[in-house]
Amino acid sequence: MNQGAQGFAAATGLPEPGPGPVRVPQQQAATPEARERGSEAAAVRGGHPAAEAPVPAPRPLVQRSSVRGQILDALRTALVTGELTPGTVYSAPALGEQFGVSATPVREAMQQLAQEGAVEVVPNRGFRVVRRDARELAELAEVRSLLEVPVLTRLATTVPTERWAELRPLAEATVLAASAGCRAAYAEADRAFHRALLSVAGNDQLVRIADDLHRRAQWPLTTGRHLRTELMADAAQHAALLEALMSGDGEWVRGLLAEHFRPAV
Repeated sequence: MNQGAQGFAAATGLPEPGPGPVRVPQQQAATPEARERGSEAAAVRGGHPAAEAPVPAPRPLVQRSSVRGQILDALRTALVTGELTPGTVYSAPALGEQFGVSATPVREAMQQLAQEGAVEVVPNRGFRVVRRDARELAELAEVRSLLEVPVLTRLATTVPTERWAELRPLAEATVLAASAGCRAAYAEADRAFHRALLSVAGNDQLVRIADDLHRRAQWPLTTGRHLRTELMADAAQHAALLEALMSGDGEWVRGLLAEHFRPAV
């Protein structure tokens, strides 16, 4: 990448432009009627009747990859898997070298994580990964419960069984990810399932806020439980919850969610 591109990123705060094709939209040929109208307009303006109005040059559509977004996703995955160690300070240049990019997109991604409470800024050093504790996870679980339990309890009695049945593949995906014992893959499948449940309500703001809380709650907490066993138990609750929603039993849904949101300690 040339210095001009890096200077643009530093000056604007935007991700550095990545390579990508330039697509120029095709211009449609003018119809005879359009040419005739153009000739008449030219005659009115005093131009030559045969002259046509100039066709504006097409503006290229440049496709850019979001380096910052890719780095942010990678850092979030590293948080879930524990590769970013709590209490450790990471510098943007060092991480940028590890990712093969400049420090700018890494710094921007870390600043986003700082807003989310995942890291804290250490002046002149970098960003420290915060230490999670049981109280913080309990608070996140409580807020998620306040948002999701009343919504899903209500939807259980109003949404047709067929609509819930459409979400079976997402519940099964969480079981597959849990059986593999991969925390990162399970985190994605877990959030996809819960987003799909809440999307039935038709409230995009609810889905966005709940998903943000869910992501924060997925950062690992050291426990004595076996990882695969923990994930399999969580995935089994998804299947049970979907069955309860399909049955239309709101109280059953409420009880399952209360158990599902209880953080592991």
